[in-house]
Amino acid sequence: MIRIVAAQASLIAALMFYLGVIYTSAYYNHFHISPFALGFGFAEFVLQSLNLMTFPVLVGAVVLVIAIAVSGRRPRQALPGGMVRGASSGVSALARYYPVVVAAGLVLLVVWWVWQLFLPYRWLGPLLIAVGLLLGEARRTGPDDAPRGLRDTAVPVFAAGVLLLWTVTLVAGQLGEQHARNATHDVVQRTGLVVLSTERLGLTSRSPDLRFEDLGAGVHFRYRYTGLRLIAEREGRYFAVPVGWDSKTDPVYVLREADGMRVELTPGTQ
Repeated sequence: MIRIVAAQASLIAALMFYLGVIYTSAYYNHFHISPFALGFGFAEFVLQSLNLMTFPVLVGAVVLVIAIAVSGRRPRQALPGGMVRGASSGVSALARYYPVVVAAGLVLLVVWWVWQLFLPYRWLGPLLIAVGLLLGEARRTGPDDAPRGLRDTAVPVFAAGVLLLWTVTLVAGQLGEQHARNATHDVVQRTGLVVLSTERLGLTSRSPDLRFEDLGAGVHFRYRYTGLRLIAEREGRYFAVPVGWDSKTDPVYVLREADGMRVELTPGTQ
């Protein structure tokens, strides 16, 4: 039992690491930053995968698990509870039309791949194909069906698993990009940076919120920059953008604390 639990935990951790890498890459790519340049480790990528635990994703996962559970090879009379038997009956009725579900998924996949349409929902294609394959397997597991070989069952189940992995990969990338866009829209609420320097840093931006002040020759940190917002901080490096930052045209500033520069963190504007 310990070996089984350890194996399942390792599989779940590996999947969370994979989804964390996909999510984090999509999020920081919006800011032109590689997460590997930030020095993220295994545990941090695993924690980043928890950002995928949104309400629609959880509901979809629960529905999928229930559908797989009630479409097993046990006789319907062995399933406990009328609700589960009703769900099993619904899955069996839907399984009769599994070719339609697979065909719909293929159409969406072709539409996305060729014409680049329905981009916010590009994961629907592989998801429908995977669900259709699983429904096809559920349809062939009735008591009157002839026994099937392992190869006949393993191939569609393996294909469905690959398509489901593709689905969650697309969902992770979409959520990462969406969260990054939301962060850009509300960038004024992020932690603010005040940069003090003995030399001019040459920070320029089209945004009028990035302000530069010369405090005078009698001040050690003579030059002061305000209007910056923090994106990430790693090992003394501050990745910052000005308020009103545009991902298509504006740069991300990488600032490192040194003897001639000091960085102060301030609350964002609510």
